[in-house]
Amino acid sequence: MKKNSFTIICITGLLLLLAPPMTEGANSSRDRYINAEACYKKLRNDSAKQTFRSYWMNCIEKFQEVYRKDPEGPWAAAGLYMTGTLYHQLYRRSGRMADRQEAIDHFERIVQRFPQSKYVGRAKKAIVVTESTRTSAKTTVKKSRAKPDAHIDKRFDRATACFEKLRNTPNRQKYRDAWLTCIEKFDEAYRNDPAGPSAAASLHMTGTLYYELYKRSFNSSDRQNALDRLQRVVTHYPDNDHSAKAQAAIREISGDGASTPGFMAKDTATAANNSTPEGAAVITGMRFWSNPNYTRLVIDADQETKFEYNLLNKDPSIEQPQRLYVDLHNSRLGKGLDKIIPINDDLLRHARAGQFTSERVRVVVDIKSLASYDVFSLKEPFRIVMDIKGGEGESETSTRSTSGSSEIKIDPKTSTSDIAKQLSLGVRRVVIDPGHGGKDYGAPGCVKGVHEKHITLQIAKRLAAKLKRELKCEVILTRTKDQYLTLEERTAFANTKDADLFISIHTNASRDQRAYGISTYFLNLADDDEAKRVAAMENATSTNNISDLEKILFSLMHYSKINESSRLATSVQDTMTHHLDRKGYSRIKSKGVKQAPFYVLLGAQMPSILVETSFISNPRECRRLMNSKYQDRLSEGIIQGIKKYIKDTNPTALYEAQPAGRIRS
Repeated sequence: MKKNSFTIICITGLLLLLAPPMTEGANSSRDRYINAEACYKKLRNDSAKQTFRSYWMNCIEKFQEVYRKDPEGPWAAAGLYMTGTLYHQLYRRSGRMADRQEAIDHFERIVQRFPQSKYVGRAKKAIVVTESTRTSAKTTVKKSRAKPDAHIDKRFDRATACFEKLRNTPNRQKYRDAWLTCIEKFDEAYRNDPAGPSAAASLHMTGTLYYELYKRSFNSSDRQNALDRLQRVVTHYPDNDHSAKAQAAIREISGDGASTPGFMAKDTATAANNSTPEGAAVITGMRFWSNPNYTRLVIDADQETKFEYNLLNKDPSIEQPQRLYVDLHNSRLGKGLDKIIPINDDLLRHARAGQFTSERVRVVVDIKSLASYDVFSLKEPFRIVMDIKGGEGESETSTRSTSGSSEIKIDPKTSTSDIAKQLSLGVRRVVIDPGHGGKDYGAPGCVKGVHEKHITLQIAKRLAAKLKRELKCEVILTRTKDQYLTLEERTAFANTKDADLFISIHTNASRDQRAYGISTYFLNLADDDEAKRVAAMENATSTNNISDLEKILFSLMHYSKINESSRLATSVQDTMTHHLDRKGYSRIKSKGVKQAPFYVLLGAQMPSILVETSFISNPRECRRLMNSKYQDRLSEGIIQGIKKYIKDTNPTALYEAQPAGRIRS
């Protein structure tokens, strides 16, 4: 007991030394961590409680809360590290591969999300230690279950005998139930001891038999079952000999359309790629952004192609997770593409891409937790966006996010502002998006050498500084330098930061240099030709594509966000133009509040607007946009609009004590 106490003291001291300096606003995270640490100490000092899984999960949940409540805070990495540590200790007692995988997932998340953290080195070492403790876990399980192991070996032997009989009886291979009987026997051997010596072999055989069944049935579900089980061998048993065999089988299946029946494997991946028709889309990459309650995955292709998607429910009996997949027609995998992307966040495990048939690529994400999801495409360049949404305390359930649907029933007579007032909503974090950047110059200015990307960054920085000072809220810029960001990346950035407001800054432009004025947009179907033109310009696409985008938007609309965004846009537009007029600027023209389908606002989970500050193509307004005083006055007008919006939503919000703001990127 003394040794355990000394160990706890040492760990606690080391963690406190590794923790970053305290900053204002971190008290709640610190309190949660101390509470979780107290739970862990109590568990370590009670050997009886250590035999019950519920006590471990109670402490794990407390450490997870440290990260979930403040994923960008100074205690987030510490919370993740201790979550992984406890999962590892639980694995040593339970022998469950799922516990081991959770430990590795949390350690890997530290490496991915906090590369500058002092915990990275410790997390990397912990990954190695966790991966190397499988033998000891197996030994523990064997010792505690000596008799059942004998039965497990017999189960594997019976499954193998079933397989040999099937293989030596061609007539039986014609019947589906004969295959499923043998598959079930291998499944049973695996389920009864997933950490045992025959587990990897049993799981590998279920995948092999499902693939052989697919060669006869041509049923896509058999093929997918084969891939799922083989992938699980690779994920859960990376050091086992069967892992390499499973990887080879995955490569074969991913490149196979409908092979000839037979037990001898064929290398068909190359043939499948060579047989792909000319003009097929090439899948060039996969990218993702995430926070504890939201993940956006983007699939990049070199040209437009048809696609379809579907949600597959999990199968607890074989530990098969819930999965969401996208099939891209007339497509093939690009050379050098990373086929497996580890995500390891609270919602998803990983994304994997495979050549499903000679003419179709399938991208699958394995789901941990799901509240709702959206899948849509964007053009020029073509890419498919998968938005996965969770919620605090969400169980692994699935609901499709559709227009006007919600688990919460709201009285249609109650306005969105009334709901916000009842919930005492305030604005604590604002994301400001300086439009364009890097290789995307935006609209050229009337003055030579001036481009939209430079003006928007200057305005955004001034707006951020003033917002921080006047509203005492946290302000985050999507970029703080001349950097290229994709449009879907900007929205994902705001979502992953749990922003309360999202404001994208742009300048307008027209071929007619006489055109001038200021306008503010929110996301909706375009209401006039001018709105379509501006949307096409900011989307870097053609006006012909706007109709396609409107179809996507119609299926994704969440009316509460549109209403709130409309109110925010109206407040900002009115105060911005009036403020500039009062400051003595002549010919200030309000072009009003408009609506249009902007890529940069698509999928935003908070009220969001796009401000066209002035026409950079107009000589007078271009010179104004270059002037620091005009940028200050413009920013002041936007802030007044935000204040009005907050006051209308929650009259007491501006008077509540809030921590000092900070600007981050």
